[in-house]
Amino acid sequence: MMIPERRMLSKRILFALSAAALPAICLAICGCGDGKTDADSAGGAGTGEKTAVRVVATTGMVADLALRVGGDRVAVTGLMGPGVDPHLYKASEGDVRRLQRADLVLFNGLHLEARMGEVLARLGERKPSRAVSAGIPEDLLMEPAGGGGARDPHLWFDVSLWARAIDVVRDALAGVDPAGAGIYAANAERYRVELAELHAYILRRAGSVPPAGRVLVTAHDAFGYFGRAYGFEVRGLQGISTATEAGTADVADLAAEIAERRIPAVFIESSVPRRSIEAVRAAVRARGFEISLGGELYSDALGDPDGPAGDYIGMVRHNIDTIVAALAPEGAAREER
Repeated sequence: MMIPERRMLSKRILFALSAAALPAICLAICGCGDGKTDADSAGGAGTGEKTAVRVVATTGMVADLALRVGGDRVAVTGLMGPGVDPHLYKASEGDVRRLQRADLVLFNGLHLEARMGEVLARLGERKPSRAVSAGIPEDLLMEPAGGGGARDPHLWFDVSLWARAIDVVRDALAGVDPAGAGIYAANAERYRVELAELHAYILRRAGSVPPAGRVLVTAHDAFGYFGRAYGFEVRGLQGISTATEAGTADVADLAAEIAERRIPAVFIESSVPRRSIEAVRAAVRARGFEISLGGELYSDALGDPDGPAGDYIGMVRHNIDTIVAALAPEGAAREER
């Protein structure tokens, strides 16, 4: 696995964080601006030199995927940085300028970027734009209970599923840069091998937790694919989207289940306020059972670019190591990583 590359890769993903009103954004996208208002494109813009393919991605996971497949031929800008909740994110006017100048726009899809839906739909009428989830067969998508036909967008928690998105990015890049098709294909295959190794690592680490103890309690229901792929029962306080907050009845019901089953730990998420999980812990305590805080998981966003969870592989390794440390019997969690 080429883990030492993470820091170099992370530093090259640029994040823009802000929010603005949707009507102004849609007007900007539908307008006729030439998109040359500043100089944040890569390469020798205006000098006659060949520039890199400008890719704008929504989430950090998608941006990281674009960089791993694109390599030196791409300049990737990620709109959503560490700790940003994509369910609630609104594109800013600065984001629109970046989107206008992009040669290719990549996003997760399946309504993950819910408040950017109209922006992305309009943009797709004007320039190459792809949802990486388009590479996942319909029968492999999960439909949460009470989802009303909606599909769970958190594909990246099953590494074997996320690896299928590699082909979407490879083909999208080759479509806007045919001369680089061979490079994109080689990068894609190399990254596919790394993700196969990562998938095997998670399976091995998950085996440190007895099946009866594989209960993962988090702030929102983002880990369904993780649970299906690696044998965990997943309980989220909120649904698959954080747009609707959990109520007191939700807290009470989850707390009662935790106390009855003596579940040892709950987990906070980097992109979700921790107050909801703290409310669950307090409700469990009121029932005479003390539950520990198992640690922080990265769910809808990567970690700090310079940290160990600053790219996709690092994020996934951090999550499984944190889960195992909290849920495995003492000693088993200390397996050499």
